Amino acid sequence: MLADPPISAEELAALQAAGLGEIGAKLLRRIEHDRREIDRRDAKLEKLSFEIAQLRRLKFGKQSEQLDVEQRALFDEALDADIAAAEAQLQELLGKKRPLAAPGERPKRTALPPNLPRIDRRHEPDNTTCACGCALKRIGEDISEKLDYTPGVFTVERHIRGKWACAQCRTLTQAPVPAEIIDKGIPTSGLLAQVLVAKYADHLPLYRQEAIFGRAGVALPRSTLGAWIGVCGLRLQPLVDALKAHLLACPVVHADETPVAMLSPGSGKTHRAYLWAYAAGAFGPLRAVVYDFTASRAGEHARAFLGDWRGSLVCDDYTGYKASFALGVTEAGCMAHARRKFVELHEANKSTIAAAAIDLIGQLYGIEREAKLLGPQQRLHVRRTRAAPIAKALHDWLLAQRGKITDGTATAKAIDYSLNRWAALTRYLDDPALPIDNNHDEQQIRPWATGRKNWLFAGTLLAGQRAAAIMSLIQSAKLNGHDPYAYLKDVLQRLPTQRACNIGELLPHHWVPAI
Repeated sequence: MLADPPISAEELAALQAAGLGEIGAKLLRRIEHDRREIDRRDAKLEKLSFEIAQLRRLKFGKQSEQLDVEQRALFDEALDADIAAAEAQLQELLGKKRPLAAPGERPKRTALPPNLPRIDRRHEPDNTTCACGCALKRIGEDISEKLDYTPGVFTVERHIRGKWACAQCRTLTQAPVPAEIIDKGIPTSGLLAQVLVAKYADHLPLYRQEAIFGRAGVALPRSTLGAWIGVCGLRLQPLVDALKAHLLACPVVHADETPVAMLSPGSGKTHRAYLWAYAAGAFGPLRAVVYDFTASRAGEHARAFLGDWRGSLVCDDYTGYKASFALGVTEAGCMAHARRKFVELHEANKSTIAAAAIDLIGQLYGIEREAKLLGPQQRLHVRRTRAAPIAKALHDWLLAQRGKITDGTATAKAIDYSLNRWAALTRYLDDPALPIDNNHDEQQIRPWATGRKNWLFAGTLLAGQRAAAIMSLIQSAKLNGHDPYAYLKDVLQRLPTQRACNIGELLPHHWVPAI
């Protein structure tokens, strides 16, 4: 419970003079506390209302008309999801359901196609005896239909809730409506999981999914699909936050970043945003990756994500990580990046120096292929006895060659890259928890590289952040050997009734399918 806010000596003296004493003081503190809470909530309401107005202006304003057909479709998808997520937050803050629209303003929901197979799910009260002691009599039922999807097949779930009444005291009893991610919506967790996996794992934009669903005989506008994604992203965020907390409890973390085009709607052009991938150590027990989408590549984004974490960070030579090293994070280099410099040099001019360096680094990788299959102590022994001498020979050879080469040449730059980072590149030799390179994390970025060819750009910053959150769960599920569709379907089904203190049970590395 929050402590009562203090009151001034003058206010206390006035209360005592009026004979109110401590009771009056507590009431005054509570009034002041409530006033501050109301001010805080009003400020957040104003912020969300402004954001929604801005998003609607972007969607329906003239600047959106400057985009071509494909760009407009992708941009609308992002805005539909952003608006739905913001409106859901606004309703949560208000603490009430969305008010009913006037009869003429209510959107008409299209009836689900009658040719789709129906699956009846009956909900009856556990007890058919009234509180007054009389037996309840079934007097009817309510039927609501939800659209379900098993990959390749649409079905309609008919939720039949029997009505039971007591003839004596006129009491009506019905089983409760099953909790859903989208309250009073038509999609089941299976359909929502399909839309999420298709968009973020199979990289199908919503306008393509709309066409696919249309060929199956179901009309699902992309605006509706976008709204579903916005709400799902909001509901899944606590799970992503919990996954991040588990990741930052690891002693070793991989980090890498890649550019992603993000649309600037005012100009109809894109600018370069960045996707950061943070993965748990390759040799650690946790199999997880958390993505972070930011508007730029500034190092402050890496510092903000890592926060107070202090461990070994496996990364390349990007300067954005340097500030974290100054704060106590240990730098672990990537031998693959050092090797890549010599590979590029050899491909350009068949350099004999580059070929010799590639051969020595290749010997280190040959030993590492054996060592990574061993336990920590055995791995450390193999590295110290077999890899360390080769690393020393490589270092001595690089120093000798560097003295013979003119500054500023491509060969000098390739050698300098390794020499300047030698301590970080060879830190793995004395720590069995560290890998030789950052390839494990680079593999987690590949889904984004594939996706860029399909969705071209992120529509908004919020859309990029939502994609990062959902893809964190999908990719982490894959790392743990789960089918992302089965995982998300089960999580979305259980999430509405999952206790906050047990949210960890739904994390990919803890998840066990419900029986």
